[in-house]
Amino acid sequence: MASVRLEGVRKIYQDGGQVAVHGVDLVVADGEFVVLVGPSGCGKSTTLRMIAGLESITAGRLYIGDRLVNDVPPKDRDIAMVFQNYALYPHMTVRENLAFALKLRKLSASEIERRVRKAADTLGLDEVLDRKPRHLSGGQRQRVAVGRAIVREPAVFLFDEPLSNLDAKLRVQTRREIAKLHRDLDATMIYVTHDQVEAMTLGDRIAVMNAGHVQQVDTPLVLYDRPANRFVAGFIGSPAMNFVDGEIGDTNGVTGGGRRAFVASGHSLVVPIASGLAQVAPGRRVVMGIRPEDLTVAPASSGDSLGAGSTSVVVAARIDLIEPLGNETLIHATVGSQSMTARSVARELPGVGANVTLAIDTAKTHWFDGESGDRIASGFS
Repeated sequence: MASVRLEGVRKIYQDGGQVAVHGVDLVVADGEFVVLVGPSGCGKSTTLRMIAGLESITAGRLYIGDRLVNDVPPKDRDIAMVFQNYALYPHMTVRENLAFALKLRKLSASEIERRVRKAADTLGLDEVLDRKPRHLSGGQRQRVAVGRAIVREPAVFLFDEPLSNLDAKLRVQTRREIAKLHRDLDATMIYVTHDQVEAMTLGDRIAVMNAGHVQQVDTPLVLYDRPANRFVAGFIGSPAMNFVDGEIGDTNGVTGGGRRAFVASGHSLVVPIASGLAQVAPGRRVVMGIRPEDLTVAPASSGDSLGAGSTSVVVAARIDLIEPLGNETLIHATVGSQSMTARSVARELPGVGANVTLAIDTAKTHWFDGESGDRIASGFS
């Protein structure tokens, strides 16, 4: 196996001068599983294709191991790529599909058989080796595509949205198989997806991309707990984080004489500021973020407070939509002019149109600059 290192890697398409990737710096350690995630058009697949050698690099340096590979053809980079399209040969059996690339490399028959058997055992394909692709399920076809990469025994595995064509149940199953494969092979893997659930469950680290820029690279839980900016905060987590625009004022209004606070646009919500915001100048535009699980339906009798020692503030809201999911219920509500989503485990809830009281756990809030979107602080720490 080998590490992968990108130093200021850029991609500019000459027809129109479109910058697809802006100076990516990223190090994938030997044996690490790194996921590139982001919305469509963010540059994640282009970055993967540059690593594979399928796209030229406009600027910057790309290393696989200690070797600079900017001008090395794909076949000589010691990588194997699994695409969204299975691209299996329909007239060949599974065994023949797995062995095809090895035959082109003129390996011995015994070595080809050893590698095919090893891949089949790893992926549970032993019973279908003599079937053709049309007789396989979607999950089996995807495993054959992964098997073709395994038999090559590459230094680096590249996955380009390999689960997009599978239904929800098969995606979960195949996701588990890819995670197990990484553990078994201890392989260097780079995986592209737009699905943040896939990213969170598979990656040792995740690189979040937007508009050709890497926004943040870290472990899944750090991205969730300490997003670097508003984009990462809104992209990682499902349902998405709630955002409330406002400014630093005080509890008696923006220019009053009360305790310093975050005052939402329209004064629909006032939240005492976190200690991390103590140096933020009054009148500065900020954005409060709160995840749905930290926004709960409070008892109707709670009034403006949940009692001594509580870090929560309560606000009046109107329920717009209820989504019962069995293990939890999502509540979409309006607070003043703000739309917010809360997560609840309660089965008995007021109906649509009802007025409720929502409790915001201010110890779990996230704060972002109103202009740049960069993180300022979180909670009371």
